[in-house]
Amino acid sequence: MSNLAEFGNSLDGELFGPDSPGYEAIRRPVNAAYREVRPRLVVLCRSVSDVVGAMTYAKATGERITPRGGGHCFAGRSSTDGIVLDLSGLDGISMVDDRVTTIGAGARLGQVYAALHSHGRTLPAGCGAGVGITGLALGGGIGLLGREHGLTCDRLVGAQVVLADGSIVDCDHDHDPDLFWGLRGAGGGQFGVVTSLRLDTVGEPLTTRIEAHWSDTALEELASAWQAWAPDAPDELTVNLTLVSEPGAPVRATLFGASTLGEESTRELLQEFVDRADVAPAVELRTGLPYHHLKHTFADPRDLPERALRIRSEFFSHAMARRTLASLLTQLGDPRTIGRRQITFTAMGGAYNRVAEDATAFAHRGERFLLEHIAGAADPWVDRSWATAHADGSGRVYPNFPDPALDDWAVAYHAGNYPRLTAVKNAYDPHRFFDFPQAI
Repeated sequence: MSNLAEFGNSLDGELFGPDSPGYEAIRRPVNAAYREVRPRLVVLCRSVSDVVGAMTYAKATGERITPRGGGHCFAGRSSTDGIVLDLSGLDGISMVDDRVTTIGAGARLGQVYAALHSHGRTLPAGCGAGVGITGLALGGGIGLLGREHGLTCDRLVGAQVVLADGSIVDCDHDHDPDLFWGLRGAGGGQFGVVTSLRLDTVGEPLTTRIEAHWSDTALEELASAWQAWAPDAPDELTVNLTLVSEPGAPVRATLFGASTLGEESTRELLQEFVDRADVAPAVELRTGLPYHHLKHTFADPRDLPERALRIRSEFFSHAMARRTLASLLTQLGDPRTIGRRQITFTAMGGAYNRVAEDATAFAHRGERFLLEHIAGAADPWVDRSWATAHADGSGRVYPNFPDPALDDWAVAYHAGNYPRLTAVKNAYDPHRFFDFPQAI
């Protein structure tokens, strides 16, 4: 099918071109850095047959095609000047049984948490309500329940995928197991278009919300104490640390996270950190929050839709050397700061690391924490800060935080799993219909 009118008439959804009403709104991803990319077409898919039809049309016309679940990709992979498959119309959520849910590829985390809450269930996943569940799961999925229940992709039990030849595959441990293995952590858009996920949910816990702020403290002691304590805390406790600098202001530190332990146990554990860091015990706890209510109380530090951001990150398998940390913090607090700059330490360990590196495509199973460097897209500090920290990093990078500046990206994202992923790519997409910079 190469006739545009014929293609448009075949859709259950809608077709948008540059002259269509609504095109300017639907073409723009959430990530402001890529909002000027103008696709030739945007296909709002409302059925799996829409996905198949769009891929058939793209192959007939030679157009590039890219799926879009949430549009948050840090490397702009959910935008193209070819055809964008907007999957937001495939957002149904239903329970298969008491544990397993089927979720359409276009569902966002806010929808997912609310729908599962009505069944007393939830998933270990991220904080941003507008983030697409599919992109998150395909690249791993780190969140406040992850140290207890693992990555989002660790809960994946099956997926429906439209392959490059237009065929529809339902894969799981027993059917197309190599494809299923690759979908759990290699990143989105590598092998086909995922149209739905089947995930094994967990019981929704009551949580204790944790937050503390300091603006006049010894940051090096604070960050050192966090690195030594947070990754080794009980699985039920996840506490992350963010340091922010803005022009004309001292660096602010924020401790934030959640616990599924009781208030007394949580407070005792946090007191260990406060004593180790030698800071004022200014920790605020809010108890008895169902998990999906907890998520609404946290703003995703990367969710600044009107600001074009640049993010670089790396995993760490051990604490930073003192001189590395001191240099990192000196650069962050430079009085010549030209805009908001932020570094975030995210605790790993726990259930994340109790899975073998080759059990799924997600290879980063021995890390203690993830460090992000976030600033305006034009701020050269991001590269300087990343390079400083990289001296002590593991060389591993979270696939959901793609970084176009990486030199050896195949090893950084996929480590020893890359050869098997290449074999999966050759088997399911031998002509590289799904292609982008740093694609397998």
